[in-house]
Amino acid sequence: MILDRNGGIIVDNHLCFNVLFFPQQRSDIDRILAKLSSVLKIPSEDIKSKFRETGRSFFTPATLAENIDKQSAIIIEELKSELPGVMIEVLPQRHYPYARLAAHLLGYLGEIDHWRLSKLKNYGYESKDIVGYGGIEERYDYYLRGEEGGLQVEVDNRGRIIRVIGLRPPKNGKDIQLTVDLRVQKIIEAALGDRKGAIIVLDPNNGEVLGMASFLNFNPAVFLRKSSAKTAILKDPDAPLLNRAISGVYPPGSVFKIVVATSGLVTKKIDSATTFFCPGSIKLGRQEYACWNTHGSQNVVNALIHSCNVFFYRLGLLTGADNIYDYAIKFGLGSPREIDLPSESSGFVPRPLWKRLTKFRAWFPGDTANFAIGQGDLLVTPLQITCLLASIANDGYLTRPHLIKAIDGRAVRFYKKTATPLSSNGAVMSLIRTGLEGGVMAPDGTAAILSICGVSISGKTGTAQVPRGQPHAWFAGFFPTKKPKFAICVFLEHSGPSINACGVAKEIIEAMKNEGLL
Repeated sequence: MILDRNGGIIVDNHLCFNVLFFPQQRSDIDRILAKLSSVLKIPSEDIKSKFRETGRSFFTPATLAENIDKQSAIIIEELKSELPGVMIEVLPQRHYPYARLAAHLLGYLGEIDHWRLSKLKNYGYESKDIVGYGGIEERYDYYLRGEEGGLQVEVDNRGRIIRVIGLRPPKNGKDIQLTVDLRVQKIIEAALGDRKGAIIVLDPNNGEVLGMASFLNFNPAVFLRKSSAKTAILKDPDAPLLNRAISGVYPPGSVFKIVVATSGLVTKKIDSATTFFCPGSIKLGRQEYACWNTHGSQNVVNALIHSCNVFFYRLGLLTGADNIYDYAIKFGLGSPREIDLPSESSGFVPRPLWKRLTKFRAWFPGDTANFAIGQGDLLVTPLQITCLLASIANDGYLTRPHLIKAIDGRAVRFYKKTATPLSSNGAVMSLIRTGLEGGVMAPDGTAAILSICGVSISGKTGTAQVPRGQPHAWFAGFFPTKKPKFAICVFLEHSGPSINACGVAKEIIEAMKNEGLL
C-alpha cells in the first residue's frame, strides 16, 4: 500500500478474479468454452478468440476472462465438475480510492515494455510483468511489487496434472509511507481545479513534500485495463501525464528577482541604501524596456515589494550576467533538485559564453536586462522555485525535496543540505526577507491580496511573458514569516497576471488554517 504521513491509505489493493483454462482434454474444449460463455455472458467467439491468443502452450493456462465479478467466480467454482481444466485465479489489483487525487505523485501500473525489460531482466523482471510507470509506482517499484509465487507439477504423457510437487508462495510487497498530508493534497487540488499548472507545498526545514498537484491530470485506474480512455490520455496534446511541478519548464518572471537581489548584495554592487529611479521604463540602445508602473526612487527592499523592473534592469547591468548566472546555480537552478520521482527536468540558466558557443551571437545589454527580470532563455521548474523560497525560509540552506517517509515501517532519512549565498550573510538575508514580507503585508505590495488575518506570509509574485498566449502567473512564498513551517509555489500556465496565482494561494492558506494545519 501507499500511505500518507498520518497512515491514511492513498493506494491499496482489492481482489480480482481471472478465469484460467488448462487445455488438457482437447476433445472437450468446444463444450467447455461454450459453457463458460453461458456462465460469463460473454459471446462464444470472444472466449474462443481469447483461447487462441493465450492458449498456445499445452502446459501453460490460457486466460479466458479477466476481472470477472465475484458472483461469477463462485458459480464457476461450483461447476468445477462440468468445467474440467478451468480454475479461478485470485489476484490483487491496484485500487485508487481517491481516483485522480495525487495522480502524478503516484504514477500508474502497466505491462512492462521492451525498454524496461531490457534494463531490469537481471533483477527478476520478466515479460508480461506489471510494473510502475511514473511517480512513486515507478521510482519504488522494486519495493512495492513483491515476489511472485508458483507451482511445480507432475503431468502424464497427455499433459494431465497428476500431482503438485512444489509450491512457492508469493511474497507481499512493502508498504510505503509518504511525507504527503492527504489534507494538504486535497486542499491544493481543489484550489487548482481545472486550471492548467502546478502547486507545491513542502516543509522548508527538512524538504518533506506535503502536497504536490499538477493539472491536467488522469485517473491511474484507467491503465489497469485496456480501454479507449487510456489511448485518449496517451494521445492528448495537452499532456495529462506530464507532471508540471517537476517536469514542466517555464520562465520564472519576477520571482527570479530574489536571485538578482542576492547577487547584487553579496557581491557588494549595491547595499541597503542604494537607490535607482524608476520613471516607468529605460532605454538600452534603440530598445525601450518597460516597467509595469512608475515607482520613483527605489531601494532593494522597495524594489522587491513593488517588483520594480527598472530597478532590476539597472541592478542586472551593474552586477553582470555572469554573476547572476553564478548565483542562480548556487540557488539550485539549472540542475535537478533530486526529488525521488522520475523524469525531473533540469531547467536552464543562460550565460554569455553559452550564447557565443551555441548561437554564435554576442550577449547584449538587453539580454542582461531580460535575464534580470526572469525572462529571455531562463527556464525553471515549479519545484526549483519552491526550493528557492524554502532556502530563504530556513536561513539559507537548500534541502533535498523528498516524498518518502518510511518503507515497510522503517524511516528513510534524506540528509542532503547545501548552503546558499545567504547562509552566512545575515545582513543580506534580513534585507531579502524584509522585501518578501513587504510584498505581501505592505498595502502596495504586489501580493497584498494575500494579507490574511492571523497568518503572516512572505513571498514574491511573477508574471512571465511568453511568445504566444496569456502570460504565466506565479506566486512563491513561505509562512508563517517568523518560524516558517510551509513553503508554497503556485504556478498557473497561461493564466494572466500574478494576482491570479495569489488568489489561489490565498484560498489554500485559508483552507489550511481552517483545517487546523497552521
